[in-house]
Amino acid sequence: MRERNLTPLDRLLAGANNALRTIAAPAGRPARENPATDIAETDLTDKQKAHAAGLMRVNHAGEVAAQALYQGHATVARDPGIEEQMHRAAEEEFDHLAWCEQRLSELGESPSVLSPVWYTGAFLIGAASGVLGDKWSLGFIAETEKQVCAHLDSHLDRLPDDDARSRAIVKQMRDEEQEHGDNAKDAGAAELPEPVQKLMKLTARVMTTTAYRV
Repeated sequence: MRERNLTPLDRLLAGANNALRTIAAPAGRPARENPATDIAETDLTDKQKAHAAGLMRVNHAGEVAAQALYQGHATVARDPGIEEQMHRAAEEEFDHLAWCEQRLSELGESPSVLSPVWYTGAFLIGAASGVLGDKWSLGFIAETEKQVCAHLDSHLDRLPDDDARSRAIVKQMRDEEQEHGDNAKDAGAAELPEPVQKLMKLTARVMTTTAYRV
């Protein structure tokens, strides 16, 4: 059980540890089994491999950002129960991070070199929105997960038909992101203003376009 009523210093140190774990440490030991474990690898053309790797690199970058968002929200959460919910979701998202990194390795590619940028930006956004209060922090999570689900649905359409291993990972991630969003709504998430939703979509588009290539 995670200790509650942490001091600001405790939270800062926990956030720093998570940043190092996310960016610097290999994500090779997820808590749960990779959804693609029992699925045989298929022969993909070089073009298909490059495309699948680009999409999985985007997904990996998204999970780096997700770690930072949840940690940023948890750092400023007022309700210990909300803080705990953020940490639980972050642990599950860490499995997603590891699965994406494993798949990238199988495809002969590496994560985005801009991972520190994605983490820093997302952490600041999470902390800034969380300062407004838990309902807005939860609202940010709910809207983020809604957009992530749409993004993962598009990847299921765009991944090569024969790439069953990547598809299994993305499908599992999609289902769990939906659950995280539903949990945020159930906990009292406020609906974000439409301009904020549009700004989030624009920011996500910049990240995904860049991470696909580098």
